[in-house]
Amino acid sequence: MTYIAEKNRYEQIGYNRCGKSGLLLPQVSLGFWHNFGTNDDYDNMKQMCFTAFDLGITHFDLANNYGPEYGSAEVSLGRILKEEMSSYRDELIISTKAGYDMWDGPYGNWGSRKYLLASLDQSLSRMGLNYVDIFYHHRMDPETPLEETMSALDTAVKSGKALYAGISNYDGPTMMKAAEILKDMRCPFVINQNRYSIFDRTIEKNGLKARATELGKGIIAFSPLEQGLLTDKYLKGIPVGSRIQKDGRFLNESSLTPERLAQISALNDMARERGETLAQMAVNWILKDGEVTSVLIGASSPKQIEENVRGISVGSFTEEELLQIDSYVL
Repeated sequence: MTYIAEKNRYEQIGYNRCGKSGLLLPQVSLGFWHNFGTNDDYDNMKQMCFTAFDLGITHFDLANNYGPEYGSAEVSLGRILKEEMSSYRDELIISTKAGYDMWDGPYGNWGSRKYLLASLDQSLSRMGLNYVDIFYHHRMDPETPLEETMSALDTAVKSGKALYAGISNYDGPTMMKAAEILKDMRCPFVINQNRYSIFDRTIEKNGLKARATELGKGIIAFSPLEQGLLTDKYLKGIPVGSRIQKDGRFLNESSLTPERLAQISALNDMARERGETLAQMAVNWILKDGEVTSVLIGASSPKQIEENVRGISVGSFTEEELLQIDSYVL
């Protein structure tokens, strides 16, 4: 079966320029962190990719160790591309990362040149690609010299195995140093990937958001819904099949404190008054000031993807609404 995308897909969603680069990203991008692993349903993965692309989500984001098992998300995308979407490669932005543990021994983690370039080769093999559009260093490495790590990103680009360089989970000061190194190398560093949500303002506190805007670098925000906390799904208990019930590694029952549930309830009421779901309001909040290029969503079904896209830019926030949100969570 060959996948046939709808002709009007680019009309479904807005696109933002990634900093001062020429690269445009959809306001919502699809992340492969969960639900594309070894034990997930292939037909559902495939339909999520189709739905996302039909809605104008042209950016699929991965990492070497996404799964579980490590590498399996890249294998899944590789199969989907080969069997269904290979003719659309030039209409897709595909990104991957290396920086967290991937294989045993001293060369499968952190930020050495040895690890990053070997990992990129493995990622390309798993996905059946000649290049990725964006290759990220996934986290700061306190031991490896920053110049070495940035040199590896530069080599990835200049070898033709990546078109752009990115960094993830960096703070503002380290990002500034990395940007200067890459500028001297004439390497197109265009984007920062960081956690950001109504509940998590770390990139505001550590200077990343302001410094990226100052330097003309893009930002893509992950965990915009805080693993499902910024939805209404937990207001009446823990649903069967929810992430808390299935996998407590990143979200567990202890997160549902009375204080947190009260915050979620207040935000949910506010979203309803604005004519949107809490999930939609949470995504719109991230995009409110034009400093974030794209919001990276995870999904377990095509329906969830449709809901997130449908709710973009329902309405801008008034100053009073922004202060009200802050009063609930800060």
